[in-house]
Amino acid sequence: MTGLIIKLFVKNSEQTENPEVRARYGSVAGITGIICNIVLFVSKLLIGTISRSVSITADAVNNLADASSSIMTLLGFRLSQKPADEEHPYGHARMEYLSGLAVAALILVIGYQLAKSSIDKILHPEAVEFSAALVIVLVLSIAVKLWMAYFNIKLGKKIDSPTLLATAADSRNDVISTSAVLISAVAAHITGLNLDGIIGLLVALFILYSSIGIAKDTISPLLGESADEELVKLVSDETLNYDKRVLGVHDLMVHDYGPGQRFASEHVEVDCKEDVLEIHEMIDNIEKMFHDRHNINMVIHYDPIVTDDEEINKMKTFVKEQAQKIDERLKIHDFRMVRGKEHTNLIFDLAVPYALKGEEKSLQSRLDELVQCKGMKYYTVITFDLY
Repeated sequence: MTGLIIKLFVKNSEQTENPEVRARYGSVAGITGIICNIVLFVSKLLIGTISRSVSITADAVNNLADASSSIMTLLGFRLSQKPADEEHPYGHARMEYLSGLAVAALILVIGYQLAKSSIDKILHPEAVEFSAALVIVLVLSIAVKLWMAYFNIKLGKKIDSPTLLATAADSRNDVISTSAVLISAVAAHITGLNLDGIIGLLVALFILYSSIGIAKDTISPLLGESADEELVKLVSDETLNYDKRVLGVHDLMVHDYGPGQRFASEHVEVDCKEDVLEIHEMIDNIEKMFHDRHNINMVIHYDPIVTDDEEINKMKTFVKEQAQKIDERLKIHDFRMVRGKEHTNLIFDLAVPYALKGEEKSLQSRLDELVQCKGMKYYTVITFDLY
């Protein structure tokens, strides 16, 4: 069914890097979520009211929150497609993140109200009327939510959307909470134990927990996340493989202005003897390649390096080896030498993981010691880059 929905309602569905196609995926997911959740909300609210079950009513309101979430998702995708303007030169793609944050706030309020109602039901319990209709509605709800989880996972992975993947996780959580409500209703019917208020409270707490997770997933990219490892590898590999004249890549920075709106910069190392105009043309082509193939607005800085100086090559290799002995995550680039009468300065950038932040002085001291162990009159001048 998922494939049929995509085929019917998403034109050019394979062009997932196209912002318009991405918006269509978001619209289909949002509308599907609204329809399914409203049907589930009405069904559960009716059964919950008739059976006087606060846990089923809580689950119904959870579906209403999910419908609201789908509306926010739909609006977020629509608004994120607004073109760049004078006040927002990088576009409006972050609206998708803001819509997710609004959904999290809405779910938080609803979860709080449900928790209060459930506590009241625990303190003042009422018998729950068991019926076949109650079981049928809850079983169908579990089936629908399982399909919605699969549906949103497939669409979310297809367009790499954190919003849709979060929606999929929410649907999966709904399967767990509805299953708990069904178990409590059956247990109450068989044993006479009234667990309705307790299950309602557990569902409410689950809703609150989900809202925190959704908020975290949307706030993080708004604050500015580091580029994920897969993207770093992709950019590095494609740059190095584009032309044999590219000898190295470093200082990659990615700025996320929302899905489909990524700006990035990197440094590429090229032999200083290469023709400058030809290298400039090559860099332009690499930038265009990233834009056309991955929808990344790339800016590349050209680093000319000396490749035929035997002493520089020897010391560069030596220093790299010593850095790797200290910590295999340390990386060296922009290596050069300034020779003097009594000593020579080894000048380079040292890329250091955030886990070693604050250890810069210690790292430099250890490298200085390792260099001098060879009896060489070399001293390090290091610029530290955290990554």
